[in-house]
Amino acid sequence: MQENRELFAPIPLQDWRDTKETLHRFCQIVGKLRLAASVRRNHWWNVPFHLTGRGITTRPMGQGAGGQAFTIDFDFVDHQLRVQTADGDTSAFALQGQSVASFHRELMETLAALDIPVRIAIPRPFDLPDAGRPFAEDTEHASYDPAWVTRYWRVLGQANLVLEEFAARFDGKVSPVHHFWHTFDIAHTRFSDRRVDLPPQTDPVTREAYSREVISFGLWFGDDAFPEPAFYSYTAPEPPGLADQPLRPEAAGWAARDGSHLAVLRYDDARAAADPRAAVLDFYESAYQAGARLAGWDVERLTSPGGITDPVLLRERR
Repeated sequence: MQENRELFAPIPLQDWRDTKETLHRFCQIVGKLRLAASVRRNHWWNVPFHLTGRGITTRPMGQGAGGQAFTIDFDFVDHQLRVQTADGDTSAFALQGQSVASFHRELMETLAALDIPVRIAIPRPFDLPDAGRPFAEDTEHASYDPAWVTRYWRVLGQANLVLEEFAARFDGKVSPVHHFWHTFDIAHTRFSDRRVDLPPQTDPVTREAYSREVISFGLWFGDDAFPEPAFYSYTAPEPPGLADQPLRPEAAGWAARDGSHLAVLRYDDARAAADPRAAVLDFYESAYQAGARLAGWDVERLTSPGGITDPVLLRERR
């Protein structure tokens, strides 16, 4: 497949599903190591990956795992997994040709050789159909098409920049733009200052993630429930009447999911717009306005045009 460098090149789920399912599990293995070896942050912000110029990274971690700081990077240019320590030691191995089981084994052996004593607490997939099968036993998922992985990384990087631009408009508590390995999406979240007390029976992952009122935005690559890539937004807790609010552009709409609603702009509809970047930004803004105003956020006070909060510059812009 010849690489397409246009903004939001085609990435239909059915064309790379097998590769995506394998790569998703590779990412969960590395992500669970990140979870084990990093300091816990509010809303699990310590857990997701961040983008690099060649792929995605865990960022430095490990102070709680024996004193050896290290990073694990996916290199989607040379298609390698690279482990680097603060002492300057580096080890890498190929991503192509691996099953989930062989990837897991090679990564554990690499960490041991570098004297990095970190282990996964629950070495099985999280919230995937084969969640009961250990990574070490998964020889089923073994597809890795480098061309599709490169396409995924380029699209991820383009979405990252659009989300960074959108993030600059908000003067309040926000998450980084980051890539979640459990859901395999890239996301950015805005927070109000209102606490949300979820019931004790709610799982602890959800309680931490949604301990404050949020409006989240992102891009996911499709799954069994929604088998195509799409830009999305949701408000949690969802205020009454949210799904009745208008969205832009016209192709966007509300989709019911897990008892609530997602604002959805299908990836291919965004691609078809005269200006895809502007269409996605307009979609995110309309979803934010819908959720924030119904939830009673102080929208005007929280506005940060162009990332500016300096009152002198803001007055000059007016």
